[in-house]
Amino acid sequence: MKKRMLGNTGIEVSEVGFGAWQLGNENDWGRMSDDEAIRLVHEAHMNGCFFFDTAPNYGLGKSEELLGKALKENREQVVISSKCGHQANDEQSFDPDDLIASVESSLKRLDTDYLDSLLLHNPPLSALDQQSPQFQVLEKLKKEGKIKAYGASVDTGKEVNQLLDKTDSQIIEVMFNIFHQEPLEAMSRAYNEGVGLIVKVPLDSGWLTGKYDENSSFDGIRSRWSREDIQRRSELVNKVRQIIGEDASMTRVALQYVLSYKEVSTVIPGARNSEQLLHNLSASQDLLPEKMVQDLRGLWIEEIKGRPLPW
Repeated sequence: MKKRMLGNTGIEVSEVGFGAWQLGNENDWGRMSDDEAIRLVHEAHMNGCFFFDTAPNYGLGKSEELLGKALKENREQVVISSKCGHQANDEQSFDPDDLIASVESSLKRLDTDYLDSLLLHNPPLSALDQQSPQFQVLEKLKKEGKIKAYGASVDTGKEVNQLLDKTDSQIIEVMFNIFHQEPLEAMSRAYNEGVGLIVKVPLDSGWLTGKYDENSSFDGIRSRWSREDIQRRSELVNKVRQIIGEDASMTRVALQYVLSYKEVSTVIPGARNSEQLLHNLSASQDLLPEKMVQDLRGLWIEEIKGRPLPW
């Protein structure tokens, strides 16, 4: 597993991390026993992955709890990033008192006395200011030693630029994948300013695994797509396949595409089983050919840039 620096934080991370949204989250990811979840985390760590991303509302707190159990004996060898703003009861609140209470609860569930990274979880644009009550909470927690670094998890280049313009964020988590490349210019700026970048949703919620097509149906959080969305994504998946070839793993290519950008510190795909996990981690082994990177960038410019896909 290759390693990268998380901006200027001094924290080193595995370039393929472990997105822990699926742990204990039967509603969105299907059933996984606690023992299976803990084994999956152990397997990730044994295979060189040492960056773990979670949040209080993942599995209504269960994700953090399972990570805490799995990583307790190796806490100093791993990097844990969590969030605040979306509570374990699935309610949203960016009230300062609620943020502090949320972090205290996260620390208990994770069975640790500090977080390496704490991110505001898709906060309103108005909160993205160093003088906002929310960022004052983050600064307070850092001074108390409860977090090492802070920032926010966002979706767009506009939000990344706002964080760079108006906050002292050291870390930004942003959505970026073959189908969602709008943030790239802002990501380059963040990199040049020493801000670490965590990439979320690298597989476009499963579409960039190649397992869905125009006939697919969805439940849970994936039911958000209209039939028109499904048809368009299916057509785009076919165009990706034409670029990468019939024999290539689309999952691997999608992750390697993200990692082809030096701006990215780590990418955090999710995995439901050992096979998926090891496949994700294998993306760190090779680089995509530059021609393929250019062609996948060109696909977004020609087909998606002027008519963005809904998340």
